[in-house]
Amino acid sequence: MSGPLTGLRVVDLSRVLAGPSMTQIFADLGAEVIKIERPGKGDDTRHWGPPWLKDEDGNDTGEAGYYMSTNRGKYSLTLDVSKPEGAEIVRELVKDADFFVENFKVGGMAKLGLAYDDLKAINPQIIYLSITGFGQTGPDAPQPGYDYLIQARSGLMSVTGHEDGVPGAGPMRAGVATVDLQTGLMGGIGLLAALHHRHMTGKGQYIDLALLDTQIAGTANQGFNHLLSGKVPVRTGMWHPALAPYQPFDTADDQIIIAVGNDSQFANLCRIIGASELVEDERFSTNPARNKNRAVMEDLLTARLKTQKAAHWVDELTKTNVPASTINNIQQAMNDPQVTSRGMILELDHAIGKKTPGLATPLKFSDTGLEFKKAPPMLGEDTDDVLTRLLGKSEAEVAELKAKGVV
Repeated sequence: MSGPLTGLRVVDLSRVLAGPSMTQIFADLGAEVIKIERPGKGDDTRHWGPPWLKDEDGNDTGEAGYYMSTNRGKYSLTLDVSKPEGAEIVRELVKDADFFVENFKVGGMAKLGLAYDDLKAINPQIIYLSITGFGQTGPDAPQPGYDYLIQARSGLMSVTGHEDGVPGAGPMRAGVATVDLQTGLMGGIGLLAALHHRHMTGKGQYIDLALLDTQIAGTANQGFNHLLSGKVPVRTGMWHPALAPYQPFDTADDQIIIAVGNDSQFANLCRIIGASELVEDERFSTNPARNKNRAVMEDLLTARLKTQKAAHWVDELTKTNVPASTINNIQQAMNDPQVTSRGMILELDHAIGKKTPGLATPLKFSDTGLEFKKAPPMLGEDTDDVLTRLLGKSEAEVAELKAKGVV
């Protein structure tokens, strides 16, 4: 089955993670994504290793796992957009494109003649997305922005890390680039919203998306609770500031997470571990009461949980719909039967002649499929194809562009 975005074309000048993660999803959904990269170097993340993709003889290919994780399904066109001929090829591609995505510094595209107004004059229906650290306006608009920087500035790190007051407490970054990934998802929502608007009006539009804006919105209940109460949220480490029990517990061997979301789940938990008397105890009968008396409750529950191993408790608790899990490392997560049964781990044929892994886009459609048909491309792998098939360039014209260092 063809993907739900089949027939749409993306001209993608984004690099690193936010833009590429989004356009990979679009490729999986069936869109044709033309990834434009600098000749000889390409996307910065091609060089962010180890690990590196190895060939069949075990030698490093120079293709970094970081790059490969967000560029599946795309067509790599090497193009020096700083040269007039290179910028002109971008404009040729835009004539028949639906989306244009870039994450250059503010004003960078205008210097190349590739700003929204420039491309709108060529294709009034183009939907143009700019991703920057701080947006197109405001005092810090010209500044570069990176995920780690935004995690710090947005307040995210202030509520992430060991509980305040314990050894090792302090701000901590998230283990994945959550700001970039959230921004990519917001970008995808924005493009599809603008596509609907175009269906209604026939007009494209410009979208200004900032990492900082995204993560400020992404503080969610923590940010809203501050605005509501005036109090500054603090780090609570492994336990939840509003739900209890919602934290790790020691067992006879390993820790498990128990995430109780309502009173009936708490009652089931107490029954399974042989502590039914706690259900009627006014200190624990409601979530607000449990939250107030969390430390005492933790000690009482831990005493029972330490009588059996983690696997036993996870099995027994999940049978009665009490959310519980072991704390997996990445390898364990990738081998989880639920994960593998959902088709989340991919294998694709790569240009070097071997299978390469991938993590699937998690959407499951009833009437359309996803298209995991093309491994992350080598740098410039599709240059000749894009220039000849899409733009009608002759072999002689392509050779001339190569001789001039344009592609």
